[in-house]
Amino acid sequence: MSQQARKLLRVGTRGTACVGATIGALGCYHAIRRFRPQAEHHEIMHQWLARWARTSLRILGVRLHVEGQQGKRNELYPGRGPDGVGRVFVMNHRSGLDIPVTLALAKAHLVSRHDLAAWPLVGHGARTIGTLFVDRSSMRSGATVLRAICRTLDEGCGVIIFPEGTAFAGDDVRPFRPGAFTAAQRTGAEIVPIGIAYADAEAAFGDESFGDHLQRVAGMDELQVALQIGPPIQAASHSAVELRNLTRQGVQKLVGQARRRLEVMAAAAK
Repeated sequence: MSQQARKLLRVGTRGTACVGATIGALGCYHAIRRFRPQAEHHEIMHQWLARWARTSLRILGVRLHVEGQQGKRNELYPGRGPDGVGRVFVMNHRSGLDIPVTLALAKAHLVSRHDLAAWPLVGHGARTIGTLFVDRSSMRSGATVLRAICRTLDEGCGVIIFPEGTAFAGDDVRPFRPGAFTAAQRTGAEIVPIGIAYADAEAAFGDESFGDHLQRVAGMDELQVALQIGPPIQAASHSAVELRNLTRQGVQKLVGQARRRLEVMAAAAK
């Protein structure tokens, strides 16, 4: 069998398995929540969401290496701080894989592009887990999602944001958009900075359709991904502008640390 044929077979097998895992996770979540009190639904959602994310990453051959996470290994990072306010998880954005990576890591809701809501299966799943959709070209949409983020944080739920606004290749962290930091400053939420680095540059989401990107990622061999989590930043001690600059600097430092860990692993594997 040729290399191209093996790649196509891998894409088909992994794609089918990921669809099956998604349908199975959604079905189990909906079935279990019917027999559990309303107060437990949020915790059940995060449990099944993390299982789906970790299963999907394993199917795709992703090996995730995390440092800086609170609690025990494989334990989700709490979505709320000691004061009961939700946390804002801020990360650089490099790949479509960033989404399952973060959902496997923390108890939090995603802030995502608005058109995701209309995608088959994925859109239904995103709406089910309480994703906050934003059209970055619309000031009205931005204001609406800012209020939704503040409300979510006040309710004690975490929020995951990629403040660069879109995915970029490489390790340079681009300027951050202000919305997440305005919400954190208004609510007094802690900001948890995260840096991510991929061992293979082919994992980056470039000038292509999302479908083409997923197909390329699904056809890759085993992929090493390093995630570095920094200490929480107290929003109440800074203005929104200071928070944005401080967090971007922190994320850039964490990305550098994640990259160095991948380099050490690659050298050790030779």
